[in-house]
Amino acid sequence: MNNPFESGHIKNYILLYASVVVIMILFFIAATLFRDNSSVKTKVFKTETKEAQKTDKIERGEASRPKSKFKLLDKAY
Repeated sequence: MNNPFESGHIKNYILLYASVVVIMILFFIAATLFRDNSSVKTKVFKTETKEAQKTDKIERGEASRPKSKFKLLDKAY
């Protein structure tokens, strides 16, 4: 294999590297020009909680649990 520094092929490698860098820069410029982030909608979440619904879910969860022939452990090891 020939040394690219001695055979003069280093110019081709430098041109390849420079062309890849130029293409990356052009894609970056094109992406920033066509980006439209001017309309950003803010989301508003409900912060009010209803305690009646929470207790109702807990009561229904215990009553609707089916009886199983297997007994589960209180702690998971």
